[in-house]
Amino acid sequence: MMKRREFITLLGGAAAAWPLVARARQGDRVRRIGVLLNNDPGDPEALARVGAFLQGLQELGWIIGRNVRIDYRWGAGNLDLFHKHAADLVALAPDVILATAASIVGALQQASRRVPIVFVTTIDPVGAGLVETLARPGGNATGFAAGEFSANAKYLDLLKQIAPGVRRVAVIRAVEVPAGMGGFAAVQTAAASLGMELTPIGVHDAGEIERGVMAFARGSDGGLIMSGPPSSVQQSLRDLIIMLAARYRLPAVYPTRAFVTAGGLIGYAPDNIDQFRRAAGYVDRILNGEKPANLPVQQPNKFELLINLKTAKAIGLTVPPSLLAIADEVIE
Repeated sequence: MMKRREFITLLGGAAAAWPLVARARQGDRVRRIGVLLNNDPGDPEALARVGAFLQGLQELGWIIGRNVRIDYRWGAGNLDLFHKHAADLVALAPDVILATAASIVGALQQASRRVPIVFVTTIDPVGAGLVETLARPGGNATGFAAGEFSANAKYLDLLKQIAPGVRRVAVIRAVEVPAGMGGFAAVQTAAASLGMELTPIGVHDAGEIERGVMAFARGSDGGLIMSGPPSSVQQSLRDLIIMLAARYRLPAVYPTRAFVTAGGLIGYAPDNIDQFRRAAGYVDRILNGEKPANLPVQQPNKFELLINLKTAKAIGLTVPPSLLAIADEVIE
């Protein structure tokens, strides 16, 4: 995990580390990249992702302060901020914008259909109307998808494996964005075949989450999943959800690594760090004249299964050896 100091060092540029490439681009004009993320500023997971993006840019010869500048905006899971920051970035006339989440890309496209956008970890970009097709995006946006809504069904399967006695499931999701509704629909379909009863809980604010989980926890045989999108949950709410699951001893499955490293039980998600690193390649191609319309949207090529054994022990769960055997990372 990238620490804040390491990120700042990388953010400032490391020209000495890439002398040959830097000299190769020394005469280039300074290009401008906008970055609009759904996270809080200072979120360790977000810093690690941005660090991977910056490293990818450096490897391609883009050195901050020499031939490229980057303007950052942080959405903190707030839809109003998404639109405000989208308008701010577009007004700066960047050469390309890196963005996460369908709601953020949608806000950017409302602000401009001309500024090129490379999105990362974005669920169902076709269904959200961001691109025409995966193979031929056709507009001003392309990038790296986070998979399909059907992945949400995997969360229920993992919950059943790690806690076979679970019969009732609290599903935390954002109803105001398409990814939240689509993810919940996929969970509903899977729940019917597994004989599970679902209780939806919204994420508008901390009070809504706390009241919903507290009421749900009064019953027995309960578990919890977050069906997404992760962009709807800022860091403080993420920590609250993890704390409530621990307080009420609810086995819980999450859609990003950040939940598990912060104390959540189990997570299943695309390798987002890899996607940010690969996104640098698309940004480079656009800066060199290619159009987003002609760059196919890439699907995730690697998913990670993470298990927090400390959390399992704290809530009295024994993780099956079969699940441990397939985990990509186990936190002890």
